[in-house]
This record gives sequence, structure tokens and C-alpha cells, in this order.
Amino acid sequence: MSATYTFDVFSSLDGFGSAGGDWGGYWGKQGPELLDRRMELYSSPCHVVFGANTFRLFSRFWEEIEQNPEVEDPWGVALHEQPATVISTTLQEPLNWPDATLERDDALDVVKKLKSSSTLPLRSHGSLAMNHSLLAAGLVDFIQVTIFPVLTGRNGSSPVFGGVDDYDLELVDSRLLDRSIQELTYRPTIHRAS
Repeated sequence: MSATYTFDVFSSLDGFGSAGGDWGGYWGKQGPELLDRRMELYSSPCHVVFGANTFRLFSRFWEEIEQNPEVEDPWGVALHEQPATVISTTLQEPLNWPDATLERDDALDVVKKLKSSSTLPLRSHGSLAMNHSLLAAGLVDFIQVTIFPVLTGRNGSSPVFGGVDDYDLELVDSRLLDRSIQELTYRPTIHRAS
């Protein structure tokens, strides 16, 4: 049986994965229900998959924890403690992460192997470029997007789905968190012309 792969991503309503200016982590909108839900997702056994850029960012957050206190939210600690695979041709070992393995092969090959060998579900938070490639290759089973109630047209960066192909999305789960944050989980299939 193949392990499932979930592309997990945060987004503003207008589709940006992060924002400059004075927005800060979670765009300043996190509440107890969101934090509890994230803890539920990352305290359950899973295997985390990182692309190089997201891994560098998360590692820096842990190294500069005084400037990034949200990484110490319980779910961030739980994510940090899960087994992880980091896919990169530029990073060097040892990795500054408790249980991480560095893979230098192509992400498609690495994730195919993980899907066939892992006894744990696979989750990837962020890692947009890598997950766009995995989506195009049909390796993403679920897209879980958490939409924060903000528009960041002036300061938004990292368009979450910028440049991806056309997909039909089957909604398999939805949750309203803290009365303003939507978590939507979809099963993607490439859109075929009728």
C-alpha cells in the first residue's frame, strides 16, 4: 500500500504564501483552534518532506528563535521532532534538525520511493516549487490549504499556486477555525478538456 502525500500550505485569501511589511507569522490571525488543529496534524506520526528553500527557512527560524517565537508553538515543536527527508543538491550534512535525512536525487524519484516504502503518511508544509513539481507528476494525494482572513496584494509574496497547471479539486474536508480561518483539503486531478 502506498503512503499518502499531503501538500500542506498557508495562504492569504488572495493566494500568497507569505507577506512582508508588518504582517508577521500567521499574518497575526492565529487563535487557539488553529493552533490545536496544527498540533493534531503534526503530533500524529508522519514523515515530513522538505524542499531546500523551506528547510533553510525553517532551520533559520530555529536558529533565530528570539525573532521567530511562533516556531515554539507546540505544533512547530511537533513538526520539528517528526522524521524528515530534505531534498536538496546544495545543502550539506550534518543538517541542523533532530531526525532529518538528506536526499540528493530528484524530488520525483525520492517521493516515489517514500510513497512506496514509508509506513507513515507523508506531509510537506510549504516547499512550493517542489510541491508544484510533485503535483504535476501526480504524486500529491491531498492539498490542504489553510486560508487566513487577509488580503496582501501590496505585501504578498510567494504565490501559492502560481504557475501550476489546471486541476479539478474534490473537497474531502473543510473546517472553520477561530471563526475566520478556513482549512480546506482537496484531492487534485489534472483537468482534462471535455
